[in-house]
Amino acid sequence: MSEYPTFQHGKSRFDQSTFSGRFRHFLDVIDPSTLFVTEKRLQECVKLLDQFKRGTLPPGVTDAQLWQAQKIQQAIIHPDTGEKILMPFRMSGFIPFGTPVVIGLLLPNQTLVSTVFWQWLNQSHNACVNYSNRNASKPAPVSKFFEGYLGAVTSAVSIAVGLNVLVQKASRFSPTTRLLVQRFIPFPAVASANVCNVVLMRHSELSEGISVLDDNGNVVGTSKVAARHALLETALTRVVLPMPILVLPPMIMTALEKLPLLQRQRRLVLPIHSLVVLAAFSLALPLAISVFPQMSQISVNELEPEIAMATDCKIVTYNKGL
Repeated sequence: MSEYPTFQHGKSRFDQSTFSGRFRHFLDVIDPSTLFVTEKRLQECVKLLDQFKRGTLPPGVTDAQLWQAQKIQQAIIHPDTGEKILMPFRMSGFIPFGTPVVIGLLLPNQTLVSTVFWQWLNQSHNACVNYSNRNASKPAPVSKFFEGYLGAVTSAVSIAVGLNVLVQKASRFSPTTRLLVQRFIPFPAVASANVCNVVLMRHSELSEGISVLDDNGNVVGTSKVAARHALLETALTRVVLPMPILVLPPMIMTALEKLPLLQRQRRLVLPIHSLVVLAAFSLALPLAISVFPQMSQISVNELEPEIAMATDCKIVTYNKGL
């Protein structure tokens, strides 16, 4: 395949049936350079794509220009609402805005107050990202957002504090072992809280259902079964996501801190720790969200009978969200 194949509106330029294709696609989605796109440039991209749909493209427009325009539009504008996503809550902003929070979560010798603060900040950011990138084919009141937010933050803080208290009371641990275990506490706390966060922030989809589309992109109907699949797939990515971020840095830093250089220059520990976290985050995010395609497919035989009666298609598509 050439670098820029023939442009297809609404499709990815990479094969979404393979993990490597999805990985390359999501590297585009999380590209932080799109955070610096101006409003003028965004409107130019929207206009270019509208011209493509109407068949009125000016001469000389290349496939590369069309793919780039779609990349920018998809990074900034929600596919269901057509509204701009706030910069810190875009997938392209997840790493730049999330890395300082992850560094805080992994700081050694956490107090009860600092544990509560960093877990609250992390789940607040996650809640806003989950809400901003949800399937919004069916409107939901803002009150649902606050209900989910309170539930998600409460679960995260409770799990993290509970695990910390258990470790502190485990008298059989040596101080070194206790410190090492404390460094790994964020992973089970964050992973379980992330699942709660996704379910609570998007639970209205389970009761309302989400739109499913035929081969031509037309809405066939609303399915609660597809909504369950969408939430399950998204929740699984949120378990995979913190694995490299919260497991690898403690292991790497435990080894690095034994080096003579860091023994002598303790002020270098935090900057090196930050770089390790940033590298782990940059690897983990595209890996995690590549596990499933954003536009997932499901057999109509698995959905409600009315969906099967409304279309001749054997397979329909739904936006699982990110």
